Amino acid sequence: MLYHLFEFLHDKYDMMGAGLFRYITFRAMIATILSMAYIGIFGKPIIQKLQKLQMGEIVRNLGLAGQMEKQGTPTMGGIIIIGAVVFPVLLVADLTNVYIQLLLTTILWTGAIGFLDDYLKRVKKNKDGLSGKFKIIGQVGLGLIVGITLVSNSDVKVRQFSENLDKSKPIVKLQEGVDYQDVQSLETTVPFLKHNTLNYSQLLHSESISHIAYVLLVIFIITAVSNGANITDGLDGLAAGTSAIIATALAIFAYLSGNIIFSNYLNIMYIPNSGEISIFATALVGACVGFLWYNTFPAQVFMGDTGSLALGGVIASLAIVLRKELMIPLLCGVFLIENLSVIIQVFYFKYTKKKYGEGRRVFLMAPLHHHYQKKDIPEPKIVTRFWIISILFAITTILTLKIR
Repeated sequence: MLYHLFEFLHDKYDMMGAGLFRYITFRAMIATILSMAYIGIFGKPIIQKLQKLQMGEIVRNLGLAGQMEKQGTPTMGGIIIIGAVVFPVLLVADLTNVYIQLLLTTILWTGAIGFLDDYLKRVKKNKDGLSGKFKIIGQVGLGLIVGITLVSNSDVKVRQFSENLDKSKPIVKLQEGVDYQDVQSLETTVPFLKHNTLNYSQLLHSESISHIAYVLLVIFIITAVSNGANITDGLDGLAAGTSAIIATALAIFAYLSGNIIFSNYLNIMYIPNSGEISIFATALVGACVGFLWYNTFPAQVFMGDTGSLALGGVIASLAIVLRKELMIPLLCGVFLIENLSVIIQVFYFKYTKKKYGEGRRVFLMAPLHHHYQKKDIPEPKIVTRFWIISILFAITTILTLKIR
């Protein structure tokens, strides 16, 4: 809103200082500050309201150190994170930008799924919460919206330069010897390869089949990453801190991909209007870091499914709209490892039970962070080490821009 107001004041009255809002870096920093300020102002009152409504965590005794002390800690704190992202984005982002619209839809949609799950558990006392199939239906619905929009919206384009131009379409001359055109394309980034782009349409040799396959891929990624974040949210500060690190890397990708000079220098895909995404990403960083004020050990509030599903869903959508979805296994390495630990544990238990008549385990307990708890490693140490690993994954992902 402020962005559009200052655009009007700058264009209509040439108001001094209004032009600052045209700079993405300025608005990105403002978004981070506003996000953290939002939590500073509203975080405590929301936590107190959740306590008053008796939205306390119900803990099953799994024999983990310090576990039962968490009983009754307010949950559904994800509404704090969502508010801290949406508020600054509405104020300082360009709301006509299709990517901003998609990302707002994503965080509200996945947040609503998580909220309904938490509501059924805490208010309706339904210990299972929202049925797994309804969660999947919700995630598939979001995947369809994101995938179909990216395939069909005329504002979703990538810039192709001289050697790749389609002569049947309008060509723009950038400078002597350098022509370009902005085209709708299913091109994406492939890490570690010299020619670091892949076009799904060319790969599948059919536009209609590639569109369907791409939408299915988007559905899979959003579902997998949102569930990965949900599984990771098992220790104080783990999901929020990891998400902040991932979102920082995505903010860097957004700024570079939306800047013609940097994208040209780094020889990466230039995505027109994607710089605006960095405002959303930095607001997400501010929200996660601000939430850690109340969520680090010992936590005063848990994000619940409201927060974890929203974080995972929006991180997946950020990577997809930035054409970095193939980097997700590396960038979201902690989410992937946590997911795999559960899959491995369940598969091996069932396999050994069928073969030997008795189920055996690979880990002391899954997800992986509970395995380390079972080894009597203090919770803050486990969380800090997972953060360190996540930072290494994020740095390596950024390095893929030059390591080919």
